[in-house]
Amino acid sequence: MKILFLTHYFPPEGNAPASRTYDNCKRWVMAGHDVTVLTCAPNVPNGKVYEGYKNRPWQREEIDGISVIRVWTFIAPNKGAFRRILNYLSYFVAAFFAGLFLPRPDILIATSPQFFCGLAGMLLAKVRRLPRILEIRDIWPESIHAVGAMRKSFLTNMLERLELFMYSSADKIVTVGTGYRDKLLERGVSSENIRVITNGADLNFYSPGRPDADIQARYGLVEKFTAAYVGTIGMAAGLEVALDASRILESEGDDSIRFLLVGDGAEREMLELEVNADSLKHVIFTGRIDKSEVPNLLRTVDVCFIHLRKSDLFKTVLPSKMFEAFAVGRSIILGVDGNAREVLDSANAGIFIEPGNAQELVKAMQVLRNNEKQRSMFEENGLHHVKEFYDRNVLAKDFLKILEETLKEKL
Repeated sequence: MKILFLTHYFPPEGNAPASRTYDNCKRWVMAGHDVTVLTCAPNVPNGKVYEGYKNRPWQREEIDGISVIRVWTFIAPNKGAFRRILNYLSYFVAAFFAGLFLPRPDILIATSPQFFCGLAGMLLAKVRRLPRILEIRDIWPESIHAVGAMRKSFLTNMLERLELFMYSSADKIVTVGTGYRDKLLERGVSSENIRVITNGADLNFYSPGRPDADIQARYGLVEKFTAAYVGTIGMAAGLEVALDASRILESEGDDSIRFLLVGDGAEREMLELEVNADSLKHVIFTGRIDKSEVPNLLRTVDVCFIHLRKSDLFKTVLPSKMFEAFAVGRSIILGVDGNAREVLDSANAGIFIEPGNAQELVKAMQVLRNNEKQRSMFEENGLHHVKEFYDRNVLAKDFLKILEETLKEKL
């Protein structure tokens, strides 16, 4: 099968969308399929093109057997709605026209967000009369309302109409959780056209191991009980809760706890300025690290911290970070309600806190610090759970079956 996959994010970017697409495509290539990815120059999260790449109209490379085509986009830091929309629209135009000249695939997949990536894929598939699958990882533009990045307006109403057009254009919609499936049903999508393939973990890449003494020394974590947040430090993450927790710990005279914030994003500079201004010694920023370093870092900390702002929309989210934490054998402090909380409770692998509640975050850290037996139980439970339900190898095969089913229906 010849598969064309449109995505705004792809390695060497290390965010969750890039990892999910890469993990699936790599396994499809290993299964004997021909996979082409149509993306842009890597630049997330800083809006700067990575070393070794250029922002050109057309670049081709091969990554683990995947043919990768990169097109020009307007690249700018993730600050301000206007610049972001220019970035999304430029990909929409460039990917659509590039896709017209690529060899004809058997099936096309487009993933959203970014929203205009999904839209470009559906339009391209219509023009070329291709079987098409739309992957939905977030409900957009509703998600930008949830973080206050854009108010309801004529523009967002138009985007919502395009959203419905995109859904109706797909032969099948693959989404990452039952919460998203319910949202799609509310928007009138037929249940027959929706499939759920959750996020998961590459169990060969993420596995238990010993803590790294060099990492402990580098970030001042020796003899500190540490929780790591790994991901984009953006508006949705709501990481000011870690700063508030630091203030509480300071007032209690508790110097044994550290919050390690790993990554970059639009909010990092502001948060780091606040940490420095208020001398919040419990919070440490690492900046962006290479994805290859993440498993070792997770093994080195004591707990993984996963958090999103309090919003009904985020109750549908199932972060891939959960499964990566399970896979390395780390318990979780989770500040995401809804689907993610249900998975954590089912696995019995950590502690839920109310999103944004710094007092509960401090209490959870102190409970886990003081109870090694409970922590070990959570770690064992999480590792068992991810192996049973969230193995990327199995999930990629399930996704491939949907491609084959869709292609068969269109013949």
